[in-house]
Amino acid sequence: MNNLQRLELETKGITLRQDELSIYLQENDLQPFPEYNPESATNKKNIYRAALSILESIANNPASMKSYKMDDMTVSDFHENLMNRIDQLERKIRTLKTDEQLQNESNFFMLFSD
Repeated sequence: MNNLQRLELETKGITLRQDELSIYLQENDLQPFPEYNPESATNKKNIYRAALSILESIANNPASMKSYKMDDMTVSDFHENLMNRIDQLERKIRTLKTDEQLQNESNFFMLFSD
């Protein structure tokens, strides 16, 4: 699976052209066609950042929401769910560490006494 396919997996149900998805990936420090590395915290974080960018673009264009109207979901329901997903992704991105941060973490605890 390449980065582009992983982004499509993260944004299931949102149909964008491949060149548009590629721009979102490139804006978030990823190339579309290299192999996705699930072991890389940085890669995972950048995929989530790209997905967040896509969702924010949709939220900033109310006219596009009409095309995402589902059978039993109104546009306002869609917007509310979209904003909830944006909030979830923002929280997840803030808590995820990059590969560099994980390497620089120390795994010991020092206790000082007087």
